Amino acid sequence: MASNRGQGGIQQLLAAEQEAQLIVNAARNEKLIRLKQAKEEAEKDIAAYRAQMEREFQRKVAESSGDSGANVKRLEKETDARIHHLKAESEKISDGVVQMLLKHVTSVKN
Repeated sequence: MASNRGQGGIQQLLAAEQEAQLIVNAARNEKLIRLKQAKEEAEKDIAAYRAQMEREFQRKVAESSGDSGANVKRLEKETDARIHHLKAESEKISDGVVQMLLKHVTSVKN
């Protein structure tokens, strides 16, 4: 009878080991499923974030390109105003400069 109990105990241990193995395998499978789900969710989040950043970038590019036309016009106006100012100033002092040059060219120093 002791051998029967020993055999029964071994059978119980083997059954418990098999049950434990099934539990471990099930846990591994659940873990793999959860990891796959987490990866899919992360990829969706990344795609959404990328799309948002791309939209924001395109909006900023559109804004800055729209401003460049206005900036060009503003710079052209400023440049024209400066050229006009310089021409007016040069006209005011051109007679004096010519007189000064003539004076220095025509005077003889010993």
